[in-house]
Amino acid sequence: MTTCSDNRKTIVVYGGSFDPIHIGHAALAGIVSRLPGVDGVKILVSPANPLKAGERDASESDRLEMARLVAANLPNVEASDFEFSLPRPSFTINTLEALRNANPDTDFRLLIGADNWQLFSRWRDAERIISEFGVIIYPRPGYEIKSDETLPENVTVLKNIPTFEISSTYIRDEISRGHDVTYLVTPEVARYINERKLYRFPG
Repeated sequence: MTTCSDNRKTIVVYGGSFDPIHIGHAALAGIVSRLPGVDGVKILVSPANPLKAGERDASESDRLEMARLVAANLPNVEASDFEFSLPRPSFTINTLEALRNANPDTDFRLLIGADNWQLFSRWRDAERIISEFGVIIYPRPGYEIKSDETLPENVTVLKNIPTFEISSTYIRDEISRGHDVTYLVTPEVARYINERKLYRFPG
């Protein structure tokens, strides 16, 4: 991965609901931000996912603030609400095009998990995402990409990085049961969840 010229930047777009953002998300963003040819990572908090409608519990503002708390401790990583102002549902190709139009001096690449790669052909304009922006895949247990699998040009798989089997759904469930999750989220996020009483049943 290299930038196109000395004057251009390469930013990796790491999108998701981040409900809540956890230490696995934080570690991956930090690792990717230090890859050769990468100038930074944008944690893009999604307001809606067309394939996962109705699964979020925390508000957009809460999820964004938790992502910002994490990004504040990671050099070259920022949390963004860029998608919040886009038409909904917010398809990835539309988001990437809008980012490119707003930042003509920047090349954007999309970071997704191997689980999403298996479904990638279902994404709107998947081939255009690959050809115009590029895709970086991080490994996920149970979704192996075979070494002899031929990947399209402009698609790369991260090698020799740790995998994190942490689920935001699991964290929400644990909190709703009154269990401690301070080992799964950063201290700042744990404090925010507690102060805002997120993911707890009313009453």
